Amino acid sequence: MKKTAVVFTILLGLHINAQTIDLQLLKAINQTDHKGWDKAMEYTSASVYPAMVIAPGTLLITGLVTKDKGMVHNGIKTVIALGTTIIITTGLKYAAVRQRPYDAYPYDIIKRASESSYSFPSGHTSAAFSLATSVTLSTKKWYAAVPCYAYAGLVGYSRMRLGVHYPSDVLAGALIGVGSSLLVWKIDKWINRRKTKTVITP
Repeated sequence: MKKTAVVFTILLGLHINAQTIDLQLLKAINQTDHKGWDKAMEYTSASVYPAMVIAPGTLLITGLVTKDKGMVHNGIKTVIALGTTIIITTGLKYAAVRQRPYDAYPYDIIKRASESSYSFPSGHTSAAFSLATSVTLSTKKWYAAVPCYAYAGLVGYSRMRLGVHYPSDVLAGALIGVGSSLLVWKIDKWINRRKTKTVITP
């Protein structure tokens, strides 16, 4: 019984400490006003929605125009990865039920945008990193990967700058986005191997 109490106390202390670090990091990013920069961050956050159409659409159109079936297939996988990311993110939001930072700490966090859903994890960030990973896996070019991941990172930063997400929300979103795309590509590779084996087997 005493051991259980000690473990519980340690875990509680770690949880409280993690929350404190999370809030302090957010305050460092969110505090002080820079109107031009803040407006740019609003646009950066909002740009995720058109990017969710443009990225897979570009892969699909490029594949169709160049008659590259592999690229068309990559466009389809990008859509599937993005859908998987959205489902996982939405499910976790309603499982965690975490308040937005500006609601939980109205005197510490500057509210620069409003959101109706829960805070954990960041949906904008997960979508951006899912797209960045999908484009990277599709093109296998560093000059495509670098700007894509830089953009995804900026989206994550913008969510904290606007006061709508904690750093842990953004980190979780990034991991979900990257993981979903990697998973879809891995499953597709596994399916293709199975098909190949089936064709070869007499």
